[in-house]
Amino acid sequence: MLKMRMPAIYRAFILVVLFAHACNAFYLPGSYMHTYSNGEPIFAKVNSLTSIETELPFSYYSLPYCKPAGGIKKSAENLGELLMGDQIDNSPYRFRMNVNESVFLCTTPPLSEHEVKLLKQRTRDLYQVNMILDNLPAMRYAKQNGVNIQWTGFPVGYAPQNSNDDYIINHLKFTVLVHEYEGSAVEIIGTGEEGMGVISEADKEKASGYEIVGFEVVPCSVKYDPEVMAKLHMYDNISSVNCPLDLDKSQIIREQERVSFTYEVEFVKSDTRWPSRWDAYLKMEGARVHWFSILNSLMVIFFLAGIVFVIFLRTVRRDLTKYEELDKEAQAQMNEELSGWKLVVGDVFREPDCSKLLCVMVGDGVQITGMAVVTIVFAAIGFMSPASRGMLLTGMIILYLFLGIAAGYVSVRLWRTIKGTSEGWRSVSWSAACFFPGIAFVILTALNFILWGSKSTGAIPISMYFVLLSLWFCISVPLTLLGGFFGTRAEAIQYPVRTNQIPREIPARKYPSWLLVLGAGTLPFGTLFIELFFILSSIWLGRFYYVFGFLLIVLLLLVIVCAEVSVVLTYMHLCVEDWQWWWKAFFASGSVALYVFLYSINYLVFDLQSLSGPVSAVLYLGYSLLMAIAIMLSTGTVGFFMSFYFVHYLFSSVKID
Repeated sequence: MLKMRMPAIYRAFILVVLFAHACNAFYLPGSYMHTYSNGEPIFAKVNSLTSIETELPFSYYSLPYCKPAGGIKKSAENLGELLMGDQIDNSPYRFRMNVNESVFLCTTPPLSEHEVKLLKQRTRDLYQVNMILDNLPAMRYAKQNGVNIQWTGFPVGYAPQNSNDDYIINHLKFTVLVHEYEGSAVEIIGTGEEGMGVISEADKEKASGYEIVGFEVVPCSVKYDPEVMAKLHMYDNISSVNCPLDLDKSQIIREQERVSFTYEVEFVKSDTRWPSRWDAYLKMEGARVHWFSILNSLMVIFFLAGIVFVIFLRTVRRDLTKYEELDKEAQAQMNEELSGWKLVVGDVFREPDCSKLLCVMVGDGVQITGMAVVTIVFAAIGFMSPASRGMLLTGMIILYLFLGIAAGYVSVRLWRTIKGTSEGWRSVSWSAACFFPGIAFVILTALNFILWGSKSTGAIPISMYFVLLSLWFCISVPLTLLGGFFGTRAEAIQYPVRTNQIPREIPARKYPSWLLVLGAGTLPFGTLFIELFFILSSIWLGRFYYVFGFLLIVLLLLVIVCAEVSVVLTYMHLCVEDWQWWWKAFFASGSVALYVFLYSINYLVFDLQSLSGPVSAVLYLGYSLLMAIAIMLSTGTVGFFMSFYFVHYLFSSVKID
């Protein structure tokens, strides 16, 4: 038998060795590599105009820019890109590989009053033009207070400090960094906009050429003679232009002005390889401060949580040991004499108020937590590349839809545990399927009306509404109902003690319990707030966020701290004979959402000072509220489950007749 197996094993080993020899590189994240031959035309694309002052994206061609000769064509966009307001179109900017040239594009007709007003408004609101070449955004370097700052995109125009005039950017100096690729014995597998592709030995000659590894731009404003420019045609060569420093030589924005658009491109060879070309975009300013602050916060939180948890374990163990060492008569006498958690044994599992709502919120919390964990894990591994625009949001939506089965299962099983029967499970499943998506739908619809009124590309089209509703009611709702059906078939969790018919009176306290619940959220918030600053900066200031590995650590730490805080608070309430712990356990950790929302307002006031207008502020607060609700459901669910397990374990350990 061994002799018969050996040839098969040997052949498999040879195949593995040959495959390893043929594969010198393996690259999964990002888009499929494209190589270009000398002189091959490359067309840049344009995304929506964006601004950190208004947060309202607009179409590139809403301004009087040059249009492509073959007309405007939209690129295929995924669900995430559409929801983020991206609108990627083709552009007339044409490059030829390794051909350095200065090119004329077009001269506009005389600017109308409306066009001048629009250009001035976009200039004063600091709108940026976002250009893409081979899936790389254009990068611009600028000096601010003597420090080189890296930006993506370039401004629509600029307004000098000592002048009431505005000037348009109409000449662009592009630098395209290329790396020579020989295509020898390399197999690369890539995923992204262009899908899955393989470059193998058979495609060596076809693959050989140059790959684009960098795309930089220097914007200029140049005043041209419209009479001279009117004689030129698109893509005619012109002499190279230096960026003028005098305002008299710059192109002013005013009525009846004819603006000529030109550009020049220079190809520069680079040692950067294609898999590393995104490194320049993912560098974060203040990286040392970022890592040091978060690590310091983590150490403090671990220290505090460890002390609280150790003290708590010793206290409970002492109580249990002392209780179990007594005989039955002494236990009965102790029950009469002592106060504390031992006296609420007949009420601790009494049905809470609004039990259906609790089941629904816990189920939705499981769905959101599962989506967040899986998404961050995949992003940390490298599957959510920034080269694949919208992939992160698309992946989150798909995960949320399919995790509806978990939401239905948890909601219905908890309902059966509380009620002792499966009756009404369909209503619970429907509520779980519609609770958080319904809240999100109401908030996003209200914000969408604002975006529609502003004619922004950030508004969700009507067709996309039907797509989202179809995904909701054709995938999420049926899966949630299926999960609920499985929940009815699962064994209900049995309580370790019986519940008395008459509820025990809760002693009066000097301070309301909700103060303790609200205060409990500060500890989980301590693990989150520094990372939250970088996340908000990436969303609202247009920066790339890609430290998902560390975000995963922060998420795990947040889960641990939420569980510990909720258990400690539940124990404190039981010790003062407060048996109504269900909702308090949920909001003890869920109250971190309140601090997240307050921090978002603080970020708006002190860090987003450039944000202008009530429309932008309403959009910001609307999205922040939705984020806070999701965090509340997720963290509250973690705390509730840990407290439920703790209470179940605590009263299972006590022998009671």
